[in-house]
Amino acid sequence: SLPFGKWIALLAGRVEITRRGSGNIGATNVAREVGLPWGVVTLVLDVAKGFLPVFIVSRYYPDWRAGAVLVSLCALAGHQFSMFVGFKGGKGVATALGVCLAVAPLQAVMALFVFITAVVVSDFVSLGSMVSACSLPVFFMVTGMPALWVVAAVLMAGLICFRHKDNIRRLMKGEEQRWKKRK
Repeated sequence: SLPFGKWIALLAGRVEITRRGSGNIGATNVAREVGLPWGVVTLVLDVAKGFLPVFIVSRYYPDWRAGAVLVSLCALAGHQFSMFVGFKGGKGVATALGVCLAVAPLQAVMALFVFITAVVVSDFVSLGSMVSACSLPVFFMVTGMPALWVVAAVLMAGLICFRHKDNIRRLMKGEEQRWKKRK
């Protein structure tokens, strides 16, 4: 639940990130409003927020797959609905990436490739985030991940898309902010 983006924006730029840009505490908004280096720091910490707890549970309790799945969903929900910011939070993309890096690094890299491709083609981080999140359950199924992890990937994709509902509206209206602000 730790809102790294909020804290970094306050410490590095004296910016109340929930009142600037998209109002989101995630790496994209921090990068836009405080600077790319601080967005990268936020990204790394949000990835670690998903990676570390799932890695630890998977490492020390390798036969307890349900526990790792539960911890992964808790890490994502904690980021998206952080008690430190009134049960609001980030979109969860970086945290979900961290979860996947802990349990399925190949599939995480595949989803990251989808994200990068979608952002390069569309110039919309939000669209790349949703497309890559939705690709993850497919990658899990195709590569033979256990059914419990496929279900978890579907739930993570659903939560990520739910948190992007305002972005979806703006995309449909042609009002979504592009990453590079094309002319």
